[in-house]
Amino acid sequence: MQMNFLSGFLKGVAMGAGAIAPGVSGGALAVIFGLYDKITNFIAHLNKDFKSNLMFFIPVGIGAGAGILIFSRIIEYLFQYHEIEVRYAFVGLMLGTLPIVIKEANKKGYKRKYLLVFIISFILTLVVTYLENNSVNIIKEAGTGPVHVIIYGIIIGFGTIIPGISASIILMYMGAYEIVIGAISNLEIQVIFYLGIGFVISIILFAKVISMLFDKAYGITYYTILGLVAGSIISIFPGFEISIYYFMNLLLLIFCCILSYTLSIYAKGR
Repeated sequence: MQMNFLSGFLKGVAMGAGAIAPGVSGGALAVIFGLYDKITNFIAHLNKDFKSNLMFFIPVGIGAGAGILIFSRIIEYLFQYHEIEVRYAFVGLMLGTLPIVIKEANKKGYKRKYLLVFIISFILTLVVTYLENNSVNIIKEAGTGPVHVIIYGIIIGFGTIIPGISASIILMYMGAYEIVIGAISNLEIQVIFYLGIGFVISIILFAKVISMLFDKAYGITYYTILGLVAGSIISIFPGFEISIYYFMNLLLLIFCCILSYTLSIYAKGR
């Protein structure tokens, strides 16, 4: 595996930012960047080509850490004051890389049954999103003890490793999003430590499952994930109205789409 440092770093930054952005799935971004199966395989089989894999993912890991730290406050601000623009930009960035993702899904061949699992996972993602958006947050105050924070870390890991699942949205409904984002942005070491414990537990557990599915049923697994990604794109799209404001946002979406497509083609060719 080869990838220059800057490319890996920037992908990591985007994934880190996506992991803490409400409504965005870090796992979906990993799929879009062509890193998802590599990450899950690396985590699931740490003893296999450890040194080369580690060197490959060091820039991604550094970028992800930087993305989380730098964008924890920025994302909070942008989603509070410029949520529509941010969502249009994310949708454009994700759409632009879909051709590469589809090509990756078909690299071991295509079968008609793959389309069925794509449709099922796509619909499932939309249903879950609908239920999330229409549910009532019954938890008024989230706990801040070590066990609670470890659980929040597990949720973040789950949202990172499972495409289409937004950990931030789940944490919001639990009343824990502000606790997590505040701890990260203010570098509260104790809270971050317990978040890290939960995150690692979740990542290792789910990565092994996903890696096994890739080995046993690559096409079905990838098209299932592709359906989750496509559903997540629909779920974060904020809608459209006939106005100059939304027209400018549409231009932003198109620009981001072209940018990400160009960058993905360039990165794939390296």
